[in-house]
Amino acid sequence: MKYYLGVDAGGSKTYTLVTDEHGHIIGKGHSGNGNHQLGVEQALRNITNSVAMALQQAGLTYNDIEYAFFGLAGADRPIDYTILRPLIGGLGFTNYGIDCDTMIALRAGTPQPFGVVLICGSGTNSAGKNRQGEFFQCGGFTYQFGDFGGGGTLAVEAFRSVIRSWDGREQPTMLTELLIKCLGYDSVQVLFDDFLDNNKSVPLHTTKLLFQAAVQGDEVACRILRVQGEELGKSAIAVIKRLNMEQETFQVVLAGSVIARGEGPFIHSYIEKAVSEVASNATIVKLNVEPVVGAVWMAMEAAGTPVTIDVYEKLRTVSDYQTIQLLDKTRM
Repeated sequence: MKYYLGVDAGGSKTYTLVTDEHGHIIGKGHSGNGNHQLGVEQALRNITNSVAMALQQAGLTYNDIEYAFFGLAGADRPIDYTILRPLIGGLGFTNYGIDCDTMIALRAGTPQPFGVVLICGSGTNSAGKNRQGEFFQCGGFTYQFGDFGGGGTLAVEAFRSVIRSWDGREQPTMLTELLIKCLGYDSVQVLFDDFLDNNKSVPLHTTKLLFQAAVQGDEVACRILRVQGEELGKSAIAVIKRLNMEQETFQVVLAGSVIARGEGPFIHSYIEKAVSEVASNATIVKLNVEPVVGAVWMAMEAAGTPVTIDVYEKLRTVSDYQTIQLLDKTRM
């Protein structure tokens, strides 16, 4: 029996799956941040712990793994790989591969070997691969370098909109009541003072309040989510044009908690509009399996093992890590 290991290491969590050659999950692991750009030692520790947990549950050692594939947030440029190759190489696997986490999300979301992926989780990223195998990444480097959005930015946008409404710079918004209730304050004044005096950061989970308010027709929340959708649409257009995919038939995979699990059309409709204007044959699909499954499929393919229909269907049932008893409370 051959065994394969896949890792999805993101900015807030690291997930690991071990499967046999038939697609049966025999080990799973989870830990925190796996992005080296947020701390190399912390990322290594979390990746190591997640992998060790999965191997222990599977009753296997590093040498038992036919191939391990790592989808890593922060694997963006050559300089990143000078850090990541020795970091991952030191884990103990004989055969392994590394790629940006955008690629495992793309692989998990479409059966085609090419397409575009938009990620909007704690941050944002976008990338694509065309029929010729050419790759292009757009974004993923923070607001200063052109990005907008993701849970981190959206949480701050929700928070500051409440402050601006309270002090008179913006219109009233349902976000006010939702935010003070969610964070356990009696008033905006108390919230304002506590955050300012204690240099607090806005919790990532408050992003969900935007969707709750938007469903009720709140103009402020709808505007924030519209901007997020328009920005993701711009990223998709940039990738499509750079890879000359305007005439191709392909899928744009939406991944990350904000766009894969967010309620309503408040972001998606703007992405669809942008994509349809430059690539009329493209279709928008939500990623409905965990990206770590894409890492397992890529491990199999890298080892020369075709992903059969049976294996494909078995692993597609991993639609949410909650189904295999891994709960990340910051996810939406």
